[in-house]
Amino acid sequence: MLYRELLTSELNNQSSDFQNYAREQAGDLHLYLGALRRVEKLGGAAIREKLADAKNVGAIPADELERQQSFTFSFDENWSNHEQARRWATQILENRTTFAADGSQLYAEKETSLPIGAIQIGWFENPHNAEIGYEKNARFFVLSPEKLLAQDEPVVPETKVGQYRFEAEIDKAKEFLEKKSGWQQRGERMPLAFYDGTLLLSTPHPDSGVQETFTNKLVELVRFSKATQVPIIGYVDRSYARDLLTMLGNFGAKTENGKKSLHDATILNAANENFAPVLGSWGDRTCFCFADRRGLSAFIEPETGKSLVGFTYLQTTAESAPARIDVPAWIYEQGLLDEILNVIRAECVIGLGYPYALETADQTALITVRDREVFLRALQDFAKTNNLNFSVSRKNASKGRRR
Repeated sequence: MLYRELLTSELNNQSSDFQNYAREQAGDLHLYLGALRRVEKLGGAAIREKLADAKNVGAIPADELERQQSFTFSFDENWSNHEQARRWATQILENRTTFAADGSQLYAEKETSLPIGAIQIGWFENPHNAEIGYEKNARFFVLSPEKLLAQDEPVVPETKVGQYRFEAEIDKAKEFLEKKSGWQQRGERMPLAFYDGTLLLSTPHPDSGVQETFTNKLVELVRFSKATQVPIIGYVDRSYARDLLTMLGNFGAKTENGKKSLHDATILNAANENFAPVLGSWGDRTCFCFADRRGLSAFIEPETGKSLVGFTYLQTTAESAPARIDVPAWIYEQGLLDEILNVIRAECVIGLGYPYALETADQTALITVRDREVFLRALQDFAKTNNLNFSVSRKNASKGRRR
């Protein structure tokens, strides 16, 4: 139980620390926003020349920055109320299939005498057509001790559960991409798959096969999206990436505190006495950038030297920091980015600030505390029926019921 009066007292005791932090952050914001304005005024050739000699680039703005001459791409639609917004969203989504898959997991270690895990993958495929109807479903997998302990290298079983979940989510997304391949020839509206998380994993010093597997699966997913010509995006609601900050460091914005306290999303949403917010209105987005931070060598296209994935930040709520949208580079290069972002905006209108497809997939995949209790009781009954040397701890089951 949390005692409110103790919390309030402790916060008051540390108020000076919070105030100092806020002052330092404000100074860092001024430096980064100033550097961003300088970058906007440079031509594309000058930016590329500057970044060519950089040891750590972070991000490379696409050529649309030079055409726009602004890092901000404003959203042109205006509505007086949410009903008007929903009408716009309906027009964008009508007869267009959107898809999202998500996963949930549980790992029974303290409660059971043997390591046992489970994952549940939920998905939501919505054609936005009343005559066809949507598909909302889930798959459940039990991970036996043999699956969790049979491995070539020492890996914590709980990490193995996460790996199985990660791979199952990506495999389900690939099923959708393959299913919708050929949508252009069939005269369908462009579909869109949502992936819950980043499409980019940095591995500067891979130290395990699991880490390499995660990276390779994402590269495989991005390449499969290009091969099928079916768009997929990675949606990060609260991103702590610093790719833009790293890039701006090459244009005069270098602070030790900024590296610790700021993220890309922070500077894009912040107001400063000398600078308006970069993303000041709902629906605004940043210039598309190719990702080029350390540890992303697996995502570099050998033929071109460009990253397979780029990103943009999209303001999906009125006040909170923007969401980061990871986008396979082929989508930008084929001129589909604006349509993609309108679909994301429409999903966020329906989902009140968060893509409805992702929200529904998350709810479908969720394993609750109550579900965990059901799982443990079923394990106990299964062990008894099959005369297995297996037991479930009563203590942990009791604690789970009380919390």
